[in-house]
Amino acid sequence: MNYREAFETGKGTLAAAGIEEAELDARLLLEEICGTDRNTLLVHGDRNVTEEELAQYKEMLEKRSAHIPLQQIIGRQSFMGLDFYVDENVLIPRQDTELLVEEALQELHDGMRILDMCTGSGCILLSLLKYSNDCEGIGADISEEALKVAERNRVQLGLENAAFIRSDLFEAVEGKFDLLVSNPPYICSDVIDTLMPEVREHEPRQALDGSADGLHFYRRILADCRAYLKPGGMLLFEIGYDQGEAVKRLMEENGFLEVEVKKDYGGLDRVVLGTLGFEV
Repeated sequence: MNYREAFETGKGTLAAAGIEEAELDARLLLEEICGTDRNTLLVHGDRNVTEEELAQYKEMLEKRSAHIPLQQIIGRQSFMGLDFYVDENVLIPRQDTELLVEEALQELHDGMRILDMCTGSGCILLSLLKYSNDCEGIGADISEEALKVAERNRVQLGLENAAFIRSDLFEAVEGKFDLLVSNPPYICSDVIDTLMPEVREHEPRQALDGSADGLHFYRRILADCRAYLKPGGMLLFEIGYDQGEAVKRLMEENGFLEVEVKKDYGGLDRVVLGTLGFEV
């Protein structure tokens, strides 16, 4: 079987399984197996595909047909121009979250100490450290399996100025920080079962479920963060598209000043940030 025939077979298989991006995913999986790029299909479609490659492709197609996310199948996701290892124990980094990193980078200065709460794959903290100078950071998460993924990504990126700790929010955190970033679980519990099967069945529910109104972890973080964030320090949250005003109000009620809601490139509320005021 040649390359184009294998691609067409894969596309048909995924389409029959109800995969929305069947054509794209079939191509990306074939490229992963064969070590090729998108030009191969256009220019070298008659390239022979070996039996071994076909067997591997079939196996990947079966997984994708079962709605296992493509990123988990190939074991990586690009985020902020960096490749991160991902598996079923962490949320797959989303492009929307890059806005949180971009906003945080504008607030970072040399020598700052960063806390990433609910770190997951570590993509937020590690991106911040990769693109800043002389900063250091701690990533905290309650999941041991997620922390293994984060540590693998730290090693992969060659960053010595990051550490990851198991902590139920601030439980095991020590010291003060200049910047606190968090993409906490924020989906309402009764909404999770309506999400795409790739999300509801294959990403960790613990990293999604924000309790009844989706605001549980914002409240918990805000209740305790003053003990860990320096006066004048910055807090930046990722939020759901309809949570901007609610989280802004919570931050203001907890002593944060100059609180702003930032929209993503789709025009939806995505980040809330503010500065911790000094206690009187």
